[in-house]
Amino acid sequence: MNLSAVIITFNEQRNIGRCLDSLAGVVDEVVVVDSFSTDDTEKICRAKGARFVQHAFEGHIEQKNWALAQAQYPHVLSLDADEALSETLRKSVLAAKSDGGHDGYSMNRLTNYCGQWIYHSGWYPDRKLRLFDRRKAGWGGTNPHDRVEMQAGSTVSHLSGDLLHYSYYSVGEHLERDLGADRQGRRDLGRDRRQIQRGHAQQLGGCVHGGLLQQPRCRTSASPARSPEPSTPGQLADCCGGPCGWRFSLPAARATGQVSILWSVDS
Repeated sequence: MNLSAVIITFNEQRNIGRCLDSLAGVVDEVVVVDSFSTDDTEKICRAKGARFVQHAFEGHIEQKNWALAQAQYPHVLSLDADEALSETLRKSVLAAKSDGGHDGYSMNRLTNYCGQWIYHSGWYPDRKLRLFDRRKAGWGGTNPHDRVEMQAGSTVSHLSGDLLHYSYYSVGEHLERDLGADRQGRRDLGRDRRQIQRGHAQQLGGCVHGGLLQQPRCRTSASPARSPEPSTPGQLADCCGGPCGWRFSLPAARATGQVSILWSVDS
């Protein structure tokens, strides 16, 4: 079977080249649907031979379904720009193209978080269905948490190899992007802003302090600065509610994309 790779982008110059390189020799066309990037995303895509189309972003699910309709072939491999095929997965996709015996194929996703591959904390294997017959499937779920939904009676097989996911390059980036996702997902729910901020700081604290990065206590990519006194109440959120005592300055993190640790009760 012939196979189209479909990718949506917005300002992905840091990731898109790696994604496209991993598809070379595996797929028969690459379609990139871009929501008007202002960086070098378009230049990189065109240089690597991808078909580049621009379309206004109305939501992850809507954009990915619109992108499916731009594919030339019925069978598609739908990736995010920060993902890439491992060598083993490349071989598995090629084998699936020759076999063509199923309507969809899932694969394990392996995430790189702040420079480390995460095999624990429930992050692996993160099974994703990404290769499918678009006549029998589409993107569903709730923005921004989309998923591929197959029609009843469809057959699905699992491929060997990992879908490599280069998620966050720093804890500060994680905080900034999660707050943006919360604004999209909770815009109509009226949830208290400080409660949202505290919840995300606790989630990030769980990633760092809770063992995701396998460090003994909370640290970030930014240099910790000890303050002799806690900052003004309301300007801080606890890292994880645990004994570490580290606290994030949320307004500064939103403004700069960097996390600064201002105070520790145990150091």
